[in-house]
Amino acid sequence: MNTQLEQLKEILARSRAEIGKVIIGQERVIDHALITIFTGHHALIEGVPGVAKTLLVRTLARVLGGDSSRIQFTPDLMPADITGTNVFNLQTNEFTLIKGPVFTDFLLADEINRAPAKTQSALLQAMQERLVTIDRETHRLAPVFTVFATQNPIEYEGTYPLPEAQKDRFLLKIPMDYPSREEELQLADRMLGRESPENVLAAGGVGQVIGAEDLGLLREALESVLVKEELRAYVVDVVRGTRGHEGILAGAGPRATQALLVSSRARAALEGRDFVTPDDVKEMAGPVLDHRIVLRPEFEIEGVTIPEVIAAVLKEVPVPR
Repeated sequence: MNTQLEQLKEILARSRAEIGKVIIGQERVIDHALITIFTGHHALIEGVPGVAKTLLVRTLARVLGGDSSRIQFTPDLMPADITGTNVFNLQTNEFTLIKGPVFTDFLLADEINRAPAKTQSALLQAMQERLVTIDRETHRLAPVFTVFATQNPIEYEGTYPLPEAQKDRFLLKIPMDYPSREEELQLADRMLGRESPENVLAAGGVGQVIGAEDLGLLREALESVLVKEELRAYVVDVVRGTRGHEGILAGAGPRATQALLVSSRARAALEGRDFVTPDDVKEMAGPVLDHRIVLRPEFEIEGVTIPEVIAAVLKEVPVPR
C-alpha cells in the first residue's frame, strides 16, 4: 500500500473516531457519509426527525475542517434563497452580491422534497458543476462542496417528489434508522449530564482531522485502489441486471455504474485495502441503486420492496472468483 493510501486510511479511521464522539451508533451511516465526501459526490439521507441528520453534517464539517450551512426547504422557498442575489447598494451606487447558503463546503438541504421543482433545480448546477449562476454571472463554489439532502420517509403529504434526473445526481441514498435500545439508553444517560452530543460539539470536544483544502489530495489517493477487470465487469452486470428484472419498471442508468465503481473503491479504502472485492460491490449496491430504481406498480401493491429486488438481482449475477 502506497504512502498516500496509508495516509487516507489513517485519516478515515481518525474521522470515524471523532464523529463517534457525537453520533452514537450509526456506523454504517458515518461510513457512507465519508465515502460520499471522499469521492467528491452528494448523498440523499432518509430518516425520521430526531435521528441526528443535521448533527451529522455539522460534525462532518468540524472534523474535516470545512464550513456548513443548512437550508430548510418549504413550499414558498425561492431559488434566490438558495443561491443568493445582487442587491443595489445606495452608498457605492453599484450592485453587491449577497451570497446564499449554497456558498459553503457542506450543505444540508433539509426536507428537499418540500420545495417545488423550480427551487429544487436551483441545486442542480451547483451539484453537477460546483458553479452557481446569478444574474448571468457564474460563481465558483468550493471544490469540496457536498450536498446532504434529507427526506422524511413517512410524511409525503404536501411534498414534491424529486425527479429521476435529480435523484440520479446523488451518489448514495443513506437510510438513518432509529438507534438500538443500548444506543438510545447511552444517549439518555448523556443527556442527563453535560455530555449531550450537541454540547460535545459546541464545546469543541470534536477535533479537526484534516483541512478542507487537503481533501482533494486525498481523493486522488483513491485512484491507487485496484479494481480488477472482472470486478469492473461485475459492476456493469449488476447495474444492467436492474434493467431486465421483471419487477423493475425503470432500471439504473450508466451514472449508477460510475457511482457503484467509485463507492466500492472508497469502501475498500475505508476497510484498509488497496483492492476492491465483490463484497465491496455488494455492500454498496443498495445505497447506490435504491433511489435509481422504479418498481412496477403491481409489485409495489404486492408489498415487494426495492431492497428485495436489488438482493434478487445480486443473486442472479455471477460473482467473479
